This record gives sequence, structure tokens and C-alpha cells, in this order.
Amino acid sequence: MTTNNILIRQEKPVDFPYIFSVHELAFDRIDEANLVNSLRKSDRFIPELALVAESDGEIIGHIVYTKIEIHQRQERFESIALAPLSVRPDVQKSGVGSLLMRTSLSLATELNYGSVIVLGHEHYYPKFGFMPTERWGIKTQFDVPASCLMGLELQAGALEHVSGIITYASEFSAV
Repeated sequence: MTTNNILIRQEKPVDFPYIFSVHELAFDRIDEANLVNSLRKSDRFIPELALVAESDGEIIGHIVYTKIEIHQRQERFESIALAPLSVRPDVQKSGVGSLLMRTSLSLATELNYGSVIVLGHEHYYPKFGFMPTERWGIKTQFDVPASCLMGLELQAGALEHVSGIITYASEFSAV
């Protein structure tokens, strides 16, 4: 499969069952699929950044972003969180995930978001410019390895004076 015949577009309600299936297959469980369904109902959900990868009329990948806050004492900094990103197992390692990443990060930049935080694979996300958030003093309430919590400045210096604890949409607590 080449990425030349893949269309990246905003998700539509008609896609929801297929998106559920992509997440279920990619993670080999339904937790992330259920999370996506819950996030769509959240006021932190960003519909413009809920994108599908479509090939020959089939949904083969999906990515979602939600608004988050980073709290430091009385200050609150806004950012967005990427999660989850899924690609159907039969087309993984073919560039679909990378195409979803590049397209969504470009769109997030166009929408004037300053930074993105991801809790994910420490060897996958750095190729898109993500770095461990410990460099900025940003942490999460979840018990995760520091190398898996990463951030990316979409606007130069967006995280320069930011530190604190991330507050995710409450729906993430169910996963």
C-alpha cells in the first residue's frame, strides 16, 4: 500500500462504526474505541482534529485530539492532547499513521494551537518532533514512564514557560 491513494479527512457520523472497529483491532480491545465514543460527547473534543484515513472507501486509520490544561499553582496553560491514534493492523507500517500525524499537526498549527502533548510510544512520536515533557517540567497524574509523556511546540516557545500537571478530559480516567 502506498500513501498516495489515502484520503485524510474529518470524521463523519457515518464513519463511527468503522472507526470503532479500527481502534478495537489496533489495540486488540475495546477500551480505546469506547474512549473515542465518549470523547466525542466531551466539551474538550476538537471535531476539526478528529481525522480518518480512508483508502478505497474504507476507514483504515483514525486520530483524535482533545483540549487539555496544564496547571501550575494558580496558572493554567492550554494545550491539546493527541489520543488515540490507530491504524488497522493489516496496513500498519505502511505510512498511514505518519500521514495522519503530519496532516493533523499541520491542521492543528493552522487552527492556532500552540502545543501538543501525547502519552505514547517513546520511539514512534519523536520522529515527528515530540520530546519528553520533563524538559519543561510537565507531568501527568497517571503513573507512566517519563519517556512516554511527550510534547511538541507547534508555535516556537509555546511551552517555554509552562510547567505543571496535565488535566485531561475526564473520559480518559475510564481507560
